[in-house]
Amino acid sequence: MHSAIALAALSGLALVNAQVPGATTIEGSPTYDGLPVPGTTGKLGNAAITQHNPQCVTYNATLPSTGSIQGYVAATANANGTGVFFNVFLTGLPSESLGPFLYHIHDQPVPADGNCTATEAHLDPYIRGEIPPCDNTQPETCQVGDLTGKHGNVTISPFAAQYSDLYVSTQAGLGSFLGNRSINIHSANTTRLACANFELVSSSCNSSTSGSNSTTSTTAPKPFLGSASTTFVSIGAVAAGLVAFLL
Repeated sequence: MHSAIALAALSGLALVNAQVPGATTIEGSPTYDGLPVPGTTGKLGNAAITQHNPQCVTYNATLPSTGSIQGYVAATANANGTGVFFNVFLTGLPSESLGPFLYHIHDQPVPADGNCTATEAHLDPYIRGEIPPCDNTQPETCQVGDLTGKHGNVTISPFAAQYSDLYVSTQAGLGSFLGNRSINIHSANTTRLACANFELVSSSCNSSTSGSNSTTSTTAPKPFLGSASTTFVSIGAVAAGLVAFLL
């Protein structure tokens, strides 16, 4: 089913690529020198907010230690089960001239040979396509897997960010589920630089004094409990990410 969706998405991209001025293709991925077009959405409509995401479940995509780019993308359901909290840390990125760098959830996992191209297109269950670019003021109209489109590019190295995404899921069986997919790091021209599979990691739940549940992972911080649209990047986050990565 995932392959069929990816094929449909790629077909849609090819059609848009032919019709939109300024669109080009580099290494099989479309690029576009224009601006987002507000209201552009998927053929199946806007992405749905994910509900009932299981607590005590964390998926972590850790980049291979053999590559120059190191780091991880960890995803844990928010405490109320709505959306997913992301913790991102990347270091060892190449020259800034190749940036700003991008990272996305791709539809397929990385095969045993490590070929990032085999991960196919972005996670896009609503068949939006990549062109025109995502409008981050309307994240429900973006591709589900377009994390940089919704939450910002990678402009420094090391890089760290923490945010909630309402449209990704940790619940198996949904089109927005990330647990059987991968993360890809790209240069500005969409060349794939590094990739890794999301894998289930150990985690535990503890009851707070108020009786509500919280989620703690061995590889990711406690989920953010505030606004689901907040993105946070700071020197402190970079330092925390580096410490966690070195442990």
